[in-house]
Amino acid sequence: MLDLTQAYTGCPSSSLQFLHLPRETLLLYPFADSVVVLNARTLAFVRALAFWEVFPSTRHLTQSVRCLTVENGMKLVVASLGHRVVAWSLSGTQNDYWRVHSSLLLPEDQQVTALNCMSGLLAVGTRCNLSVYTLILENDLPTWSLKWSSTVPSLSRVRFSPSLMYIATTSLYDNVVHLFLTTTGRLTQTISHPRPVTDLIWRNSPSSSRDDPILYTITIDATLRIFLPVLDAPQYLQLHTALDTFSSLPFSVASQQTNSGIFRLDREVMNAALRSVLGQSQTAEEDARRRRIREITEEGWDIFLRVLGDGSLVVQAVANIDRRPPTLLKQFTLLQTAPGVLSAPPAHLYIVPNPGRPSLTLVTSPPLKSYELAILAFFDARADGLKLTASGAEHADADAQEDSRAEIVQFMRTPNGEGVGALRSDGSGEAWNFDWARTGGLLRKGRWKIGSETSRVELFVVMNGGFLLTLHTSPLATLQVPSLVSLFALSPHSHSDPHRTIIGITASRTIAVILATISGPSPSLALLSESSLPLPRSPKMILPVDPMAWVGQYGSGTRGIAQAHDVLLSVSEEGELAFWIPEEKTRGRDGQKIGWKCTGQVRTGRKGLSMARCSSAKKSVLVVPTPDGQELTIWDSKESEFALGLEFRQVYSDTINDLDWAATPDGQSILAVGFAHRVELLCQQRATYFDETPGWGVCWKVDMGGMIPHPISDSIWLARGTLLVGAGHLLFMFGQKRKAKEESLFEHVARRNGPLDDYHPQMILQCLLWEKIELVKNIIVNLARNVESGRDIHEWENLPIENYLQKDEEAKATTATHRPKYSLLFDIPESKDDEDEDPFSPAVVRKLLDRLEDNPISHLSPSENASLLVLIQTALEIEEQRRALDPNGLRYLISMRSFYILNRRASEPGTPASPTTGTAPSSQLKRRERLRYRDMIWAFHSDSQEVLLSTSTAACGGKMGWSDARALGVFIWMRSADAMRAHLEVVARNEYMAGDLRDPTACSLFYFALGKVKLVHGLWRQAAWHKEQQPMLKFLNNDFKESRWRTAALKNAFALLSKRRFEYAAAFFLLGGSLKDAVNVCLKNLNDWQLAVALARVVEQGDDGPILGGILNNTVIPLAFKDGNRWLASWAFWLLHRRDLAVRILVTPLQDIASAVDVPIIEIGDPHYDDPSLALLFSQLKSKTLQTAQGTSEISGRTEFNFVLQIARVFCRMGCHVLALDLVRTWSFQRPSTVIRDSRASLRPPSPISTRFALEPALRHKSSILIDIDVTTAPPTRRASPSRSPTRGSSPSRPALAKDQLKDEGDLVARKAGIGSLMKSAKQDVKVPEFDMGAFF
Repeated sequence: MLDLTQAYTGCPSSSLQFLHLPRETLLLYPFADSVVVLNARTLAFVRALAFWEVFPSTRHLTQSVRCLTVENGMKLVVASLGHRVVAWSLSGTQNDYWRVHSSLLLPEDQQVTALNCMSGLLAVGTRCNLSVYTLILENDLPTWSLKWSSTVPSLSRVRFSPSLMYIATTSLYDNVVHLFLTTTGRLTQTISHPRPVTDLIWRNSPSSSRDDPILYTITIDATLRIFLPVLDAPQYLQLHTALDTFSSLPFSVASQQTNSGIFRLDREVMNAALRSVLGQSQTAEEDARRRRIREITEEGWDIFLRVLGDGSLVVQAVANIDRRPPTLLKQFTLLQTAPGVLSAPPAHLYIVPNPGRPSLTLVTSPPLKSYELAILAFFDARADGLKLTASGAEHADADAQEDSRAEIVQFMRTPNGEGVGALRSDGSGEAWNFDWARTGGLLRKGRWKIGSETSRVELFVVMNGGFLLTLHTSPLATLQVPSLVSLFALSPHSHSDPHRTIIGITASRTIAVILATISGPSPSLALLSESSLPLPRSPKMILPVDPMAWVGQYGSGTRGIAQAHDVLLSVSEEGELAFWIPEEKTRGRDGQKIGWKCTGQVRTGRKGLSMARCSSAKKSVLVVPTPDGQELTIWDSKESEFALGLEFRQVYSDTINDLDWAATPDGQSILAVGFAHRVELLCQQRATYFDETPGWGVCWKVDMGGMIPHPISDSIWLARGTLLVGAGHLLFMFGQKRKAKEESLFEHVARRNGPLDDYHPQMILQCLLWEKIELVKNIIVNLARNVESGRDIHEWENLPIENYLQKDEEAKATTATHRPKYSLLFDIPESKDDEDEDPFSPAVVRKLLDRLEDNPISHLSPSENASLLVLIQTALEIEEQRRALDPNGLRYLISMRSFYILNRRASEPGTPASPTTGTAPSSQLKRRERLRYRDMIWAFHSDSQEVLLSTSTAACGGKMGWSDARALGVFIWMRSADAMRAHLEVVARNEYMAGDLRDPTACSLFYFALGKVKLVHGLWRQAAWHKEQQPMLKFLNNDFKESRWRTAALKNAFALLSKRRFEYAAAFFLLGGSLKDAVNVCLKNLNDWQLAVALARVVEQGDDGPILGGILNNTVIPLAFKDGNRWLASWAFWLLHRRDLAVRILVTPLQDIASAVDVPIIEIGDPHYDDPSLALLFSQLKSKTLQTAQGTSEISGRTEFNFVLQIARVFCRMGCHVLALDLVRTWSFQRPSTVIRDSRASLRPPSPISTRFALEPALRHKSSILIDIDVTTAPPTRRASPSRSPTRGSSPSRPALAKDQLKDEGDLVARKAGIGSLMKSAKQDVKVPEFDMGAFF
C-alpha cells in the first residue's frame, strides 16, 4: 500500500562490495557514516549499517567511512572510519538480522586507508603501516589479535591471495605492487607498472588444478596485466600477457579510443551460470547457439569485458591459464556490441550471480546501475542480451561526489507538494523536484551552502540567522526582516505567476507578509505588511494550515494573498484554536495593509502544548505532554453544543517528533505521526452502528528500525500520497506502487471512511432502521444482478441517488392493509398473486445468499460479509412477516440478530475483525455481554412485543435464562405487567432446569418474587442430593404471612449476606416481604440493576411503585448521566411519567437536564451525539403525548436545527452521505404549538429556527395525541430564561452568546404560548363522541 519506492543513498565514490546469499546478492558501499546495503539486482534499499552504533562519538563527525571489505564465507562486513574499524555479521534463518560482530581501535595517528578480510584474517593498511590481525575468541567475544605489523607508507589497496599465502598492496604515490608473505609480513616481490594501478585481482579458481598465485592488475590506461608464477620459483610472479585496447580492436579503431575501461568477469560466477544454461533442455537450433558457451566452459577461458568510449562492449577471452607451460596463453576477441549499450565507461563493473534466474546481473558505478545479462542472447551479440534493470536514485552529476555529509534536519515543501527542500545540520541543503509523472522520483534541482554565493537554487528562500532572507535565484535577492521563527509560502494563482507570497512568523508572534518576485530580470523580496492577529493575548503558536487539498482553488484578493481557504492556525495558552484568512484592511500611500479575519474557533482545554498541525480540512492535531506520556488529540473545526470537536485521543509512551498532514483526492485527511524509528499513518475511520470504533485509526506503519539505526529527523508528505522520510544522511521515499489486486493508500482510506456502496451492510442497516424497506429490497435485487453478471466488482452499478430520496412505499402499503378500500361494505377485495412478478422473491434471495457464502465480497471484512448475509436474511423475513412487526419491533429484531451472529463469530477461533495489510494492526471480534440500551428502547416503544418476546425466546434456543433476559433487556422493554409475571416464571423454570442438578436455589429468587413459595417447597422435595434439603423443607413449611416467619426469613437473609451468597440472600429478603432490601442486594452486591428493576416491576405489579421509582431515580438515571447514555435516561424518565424529560434528553445538553431534575447527578459523561437513531426516536416521541409535546416546546428551534445538522454529520461519518442528504431534506420542524400573531410576522423570512407552524397543520400528521398530563397543574420543565451552563467532566467551558440567547428565548416564549393553547384545546376535547353507524355511509 505504501512501499519504499526510492532510497537516496548517495552515489558510490569507491569500489563496490558484494555479499552472496542463497536467495539474493547484496551490494554494499560506504556513504557518510554508514554502510549502505542494497539488493544487487533491483538496487532496492535493504539496510544501512551505522558506524556510530559501536563508536557513538563518530555520530556528528565530518569524516566518512573510507574503506570497506566483505568476507562471504563468514558473512562479515568490515568498515573503517578514521582510526576505527567495525565488523558486522549477517545471521538469521532468512539472512535478515545484522548485528555488530567486533571492533578494532587503532592509535589516532593511524588513519586506516585499506582493508581486506578473508577466512578470519584482517589486513589493515594505514598511512605508514601494514598489519595483519587474526580473529580469536576472548571471553566468548570475537576479538582481533595483532599477528604482525610492517612499515609500508601510504597504502591504498590490500588484497589476500586465495591461498592466504600472499598479500598484494598498492600505494598512493607510486606505481608499484608489493607482495608480502601473510605468515611473517616479509616483502617477497615488487612489481613495477608504467602507470598508476587502479585495481588488484587475485584469480580465484577452486575448480582449477593449479593452486599457484595468479594476479591481475589494471592500470589507469585500461590495460589489464596477467602475472603468473615462474616454473622454478613459484613464489615469484612474472608478466605473461597484457590486454590493452590495441589487443582487442584493429589499430585504426583502437587509436581513436581515448576513453575505455577493462573489467574481469568473475570466472566462478560465469561458469556456474553457463553450466545452468547448458543443463537446460534444448532443441537442435538452440544447441548450435550454445556451442560458444560450451566451448568457454569446457576450455576454461577467462572472460574480460572492455567498455569503449561510445558505450559499446568488447568481450575478450584468455585461454590456457590453467595449463603449463604459461607460454600456451592465448587471447582473442569473442564479440563486439553496437555503440550505446552503456552510457559511458564506468569506473567499476562487476558480474554477480542472479539466484533463481537463468541470467547474470551486471552492476556498474558510477552511475550506479544494474543490468540483466541474458547469457545466450548476450553471446549471440543480440540487442536484448543486456537490459537495464534498475538505476540508482542519485544521478551522476558533477557534484555527486560532493554530497553533504551532514545529517538532515528538516524538510519544507511547496504548497502543491511537488517540490521539497532538505535542510542539513551544517546549514547547507538541497532543493528537489518530485517528478511523479516521468520518473516517479526526486530530481535534485540544486543545492546551497551557507556563505557560498556560487551555488544557486531556484524558488527556495533560506533564512540566515533569523534576520536575513536570501532568495537563491540568479542574481541573489536578500531582504532584512525581523527575527523569524517560521517561514512558509502560500499557493500561487498559477505556476506562471512571477510572484510568490511568503508568510513569516516573528518571535513576537507578528505576521510578516513578503512578496517574492522569482522571475524577470531582477528577482526581489519585498515586505508587504507586518501585523498581529486581533486577539486579546499573544498566541502560543501560529502555524500554517496545510494547503495541499485545495491547491489550485483561489479566492479573490490583492496580489494573490487573500485565499478563500484558511491560511493560519493560532493556538492560545489555554488551548483555544482559531482559524484565519488574510484580508485587505486599508490602502494608502504606503500601499496596502494586510489584516486577518477569524473564521472559527475551537476550545480544546489543552494547555502546555508542545506541537500542533492543521490540515486542509481544518482537522487540528495537538500534542500535550502528560505524566503517562504524550497525549495526541485530533479536533474538528465544527464545534457546537452537540460536538466538542474532539474526534480522537491517544496517549503514546514514545516521544512524538513530527506531525504532517496529507489530503486525498476526495478531501480526506491522513496524519503522519513521526516517532524515533517509525511513522504511523492515521486516517479517519468510519463510525459503525454496533461498535464504538475510534474516530481515527492507524492505517499503515512505516518501520525504519529494521532499515537504518539513525532516528528519523523529519518526515513530510509530497504530492499524490508520497511520504518522504529523512534519517541520518539519507532520504527515503515511500509511494504507492500499483500492484495487481492491491489497493493504494488513497483507496484504503476511502474504503475505511468514504461513502459506502449500496450493498454495504451498514448502508442496508440504516435504510432498514429508517423504514426504507422498498429501497433495501431494490438494493438486494441489484446486488443479486451484479453478482450474477460476473463483472468485476469495480464495474458494479449502484442505485441512483434519487431512490434514496423517495419516500418508502411500504408505509403506504402498511396503512392500506389496515384500512382496505372497499367499494361496498361487504365486498370481498380482489386477490392477485404478484409473487412471480416480484424480483425480490425468496428464491432470488436464497440464491444470492448461497453465492455470497461461497464467494464473499472481496473488499468487505469477514464480519461485514457475515453482517451482510444476516441483513439480507432479515430483509426477507421482514417481507414475509411485515404485518406482525411494527417499525420499532423491526429495529429491535435487526439488532438482536446481529448481536447473536457477531457473538457466535467472536467465539470462533482466529476470526479477524478486518483483514490485515502490511504493518497495519489487526483486531479481533469481541464478545458483547448484552444488547445496547438503544436496541432495548426500540422494543420498549414497539407495539409488537408479543412477537418480539417469542422471537427473543427462539433466539435463546427456546430456553431463556436470566443471563439471556438481561442480555436482551427483556424486563426493561416489556410493558405489560401480566406478561412480565408470566415470563419471569418462564425464566425461573429455565434457571431450575439448567444443568443436571436441578438446584432449587437457582430459581428461588424469581419464584419468591412471584409469590410461589409452595412451588419452591415442592422443588426442594425433589432435591434429595442437596445438603440443605431438610432445613429448607422444614423452613418453607411455615406460613410466611405471619410476621415471625417473615422476621426469620430476614434473619436468614442477613446470614446469607455474611456468607456472600447474595442472590440467595435477596430471595430470602423477598420471602420476608422486604422488596427494598432485595433490590439493594441486587444493586450493591450483585451489581445488576436490571434484576432489581425486574423484581420491582413484578412485585409492585406495575411501574408506579416507590421501589421502582427509587431504583430509577437513585441508580439508573445517575448511571445514564455518568455514561452519557441518553437512551437509558429517556426510558427511565418515561417510566417515571416525566415524558417531557424523556424527549428533551435526546437533544438537550445533559447539564441542562441535570439542573431540571431533583435527582442528585454527581458525574456527567461524554454527550454521545454520534448516534443517528437519536433523531429517529426524537421524531417519534416529540408529538406523541402532551408531556412529550411540552418537552419538545422546551427545545429551541436553533437547538433542534443544530441537532439535525449534527446527525447529518454522523451519517457522513458512517459513510451514509445520501441518508444525510435525505435527512436534511425531509426533516420537519413542525411543533404542536401555535404562533403569536404579529403584524410583523409576514415580513420575516422563513427560518428553520423559528416556530412558524400553527396548531392545526401540526396535528394533521397525528391521528391522536395521548393526554398524559394534568394541564391545570403541569409544572414547567425548564427555566424561563435559558442559559448555557459549562459542561462537566472533560468538556471545556463555553461562554454564553447573548445573540443566541435572545433568539432562543424568543423562540421559547412562542412555544410556551403554543403549548398552553394546546393544553387548553386538549382539555376541552376530552369528550369522546358516540359511535354513529351512519358515519360509514
